[in-house]
Amino acid sequence: MVIIQLSSRPGIIRSWWAGGLAAALLWSGLASMASAEPTNDYLLVYSQMLNNGWQDWGWVNHYATNTSAVPTNNRPAGLTNCMVFAASGSYQAWWLVHDPINTSLYTNLTLWINGGPTGGQYVGISAQGSTWGPRVSLTAPTNQWQPFTCSLASLGVANITNLGGLQIWNGGSAQPSFYLANITLTANPPPAVVRVGVNVTNTVRTVPANLFGINQVAWDGNVNTPTSVGILNDLGNPCLRWPGGSWGDGYHWTNEYRGWGSYSADFIALATNTHAQAFIIVNYGSSDAGEAAYGVRMFNVTNHCGFKYWEVGNEVGGSWEEDNNTNAPWQPHDPWTYAMRFTDYYHQMKAVDPTIKVGAVADITEDGTSNYTNHPVVNPRTGVTHNGWTPVMLTYMRSNGITPDFLIEHKYAPGDGDTAGLLYFNSWAGDAASLRQMLTDYLGSAGTNVTLESTESGTAGNCTSVSLVGGLMYADNVGQIMQTEFDSRLWWDMRNGGGAITNSDNALYGWRTNASGFLVNDGGIVYNLGTPTNRYPTYYVAKLLPHFAQGGDRAVTVTNDYPLLGTYAVQRANGALTLLVINKSAATNLTAALTVRGYVPGSTGVAYSYGMPQDNAAETGIGSPDIATNTLSGMGTNFNLSFPPYSATVLSLSPSAPQLVVPKAQVPGQFVFQLWGQPGVPYVIQSTRNLNLAWYPVSTNTLAGNVLTITNKISGPAIPGFYRAVWQP
Repeated sequence: MVIIQLSSRPGIIRSWWAGGLAAALLWSGLASMASAEPTNDYLLVYSQMLNNGWQDWGWVNHYATNTSAVPTNNRPAGLTNCMVFAASGSYQAWWLVHDPINTSLYTNLTLWINGGPTGGQYVGISAQGSTWGPRVSLTAPTNQWQPFTCSLASLGVANITNLGGLQIWNGGSAQPSFYLANITLTANPPPAVVRVGVNVTNTVRTVPANLFGINQVAWDGNVNTPTSVGILNDLGNPCLRWPGGSWGDGYHWTNEYRGWGSYSADFIALATNTHAQAFIIVNYGSSDAGEAAYGVRMFNVTNHCGFKYWEVGNEVGGSWEEDNNTNAPWQPHDPWTYAMRFTDYYHQMKAVDPTIKVGAVADITEDGTSNYTNHPVVNPRTGVTHNGWTPVMLTYMRSNGITPDFLIEHKYAPGDGDTAGLLYFNSWAGDAASLRQMLTDYLGSAGTNVTLESTESGTAGNCTSVSLVGGLMYADNVGQIMQTEFDSRLWWDMRNGGGAITNSDNALYGWRTNASGFLVNDGGIVYNLGTPTNRYPTYYVAKLLPHFAQGGDRAVTVTNDYPLLGTYAVQRANGALTLLVINKSAATNLTAALTVRGYVPGSTGVAYSYGMPQDNAAETGIGSPDIATNTLSGMGTNFNLSFPPYSATVLSLSPSAPQLVVPKAQVPGQFVFQLWGQPGVPYVIQSTRNLNLAWYPVSTNTLAGNVLTITNKISGPAIPGFYRAVWQP
């Protein structure tokens, strides 16, 4: 900071640098990695089992062998299972299918082949993108294992976004059986430096507070406890949802479940004690609009909760959801029935509290959840007929003169492996665009004010839900949806209850097991009461994010050139610049060369991080499982920083010190000086009569540009005094 003095003698201005020295500790945050951790970012297709979401659609006789039947000559280390390709005729294939894979991360397909006693079998390899690529021909070796490598370029699938299938063929005539093992997509080497650009002058959006929400379920018996309040305080008091998923379509406010769960009174206490906004699910599947209106009255009139968001049903298009609308003309899981009944819900609920928002369940594509064909609708823009949930629902809502206040999406990562899960949530942008287009097409201008909300989002139902990878997915989920128009994102969930995975994918990262040694899954971020020893990585990453952003901050543009480094940035309401950096590589430190435009950071910063050391500490009991905090030095508009494997880091950068500058020309009767600083940063002008006395605030100024001119009138002799400008976080 710079202090300027107004002396009793006109024209005498004294100024000097008064900034103190800051600590300059080098950040070592997440430097270590246990020896048992992954050693590369290869994508296993088949090892001891099908891995990473690959599915078997083959039409050849094939079967897995156990250890005793695996040929031993030159056997790969650790190989205990292999696949036997036992064709009964010509041109048969083992067809492996996967959700679309971006192959820019990978360079080759490798596999091990053993031809058994005869050898010499023809083995064809082909891969599918938009079309099937050329077939690569290999010859099986005789009575030994041999590795083979096919470049993705030779298979016609290099650098595409939609690798969806692999086929392994025999030839044009019957052949003896051969053996296959360790089918893998090998990773390209990571770049030496990932170029990251932050443009603080380019605003993406104002950050909605509800992006940090979490589901709270009625079967959780620990809702109204001090521990629950403390956990939500750690998470920044996020928005909550009640009574929890599919229970919403079987839950009755007039006769609440009396058992081992919690009640609405408990939820009210929790929301009140954490100052949380809430989404409330009203029962569509087994109740009516009258009970929904009763719920609005109970929460918002009787108990003065002010809960703003109300959902009519939960995932009501799905066959798993309770839906008793079976009396003609109603049909269960039917968008036409839903639109007709939604009208009544909407009117009765708003009659109780006109300030609430009433939302409708949606599907992200025009032909999604197409359960019936008896109410087809035509898209007025394209002229194409659709039976999907959202087009039918919106069309008949419009005919009833009803516009929902928001559309609801639920989004869970598929079980396609750790890397695919960590890259999955970049699809938020496409979801938002699709929903907005349907609102425009089917509601016209009436759809303009309909917001998009995601009231459930989470990992796949496997060990990822409780692993470090699941925690990193939580962070990337927030970073990605922040780039879209979605106004909420509520994670599934606070406490859920887990189960054992008896045949877990051996390619997945994770170590949490039950008493029988099986890996576990659990949708919750904590389990049991939620004491410090009962918290999953998703809890710690959720606790990390308030250091990154809160509602009202300004998300700004970030670019980078490597998909395994997730990078997001906001300018906080207090003027600080924060970056969320997620290293999605399982094994490689990634060095980012960061360039900041439109903002000048100070030379020091703070890193808050969570990753392998913390996860290992939770496993071993050695060290701290909680967020690490470290001081950074060498910050500026250009700096390099290395991020360890499987880590989430928040960098908090303060603005450089402001300056007070006094123009040479002064007007009699006035004292004019200028505050030089940065746009969007609030600075406090302070004054004192004597440097030995306290400083008092004169004004707080948030700069629109880089310079603010301040004029002080002087009547009579100037009184000696000092001014300074400070940034106060």
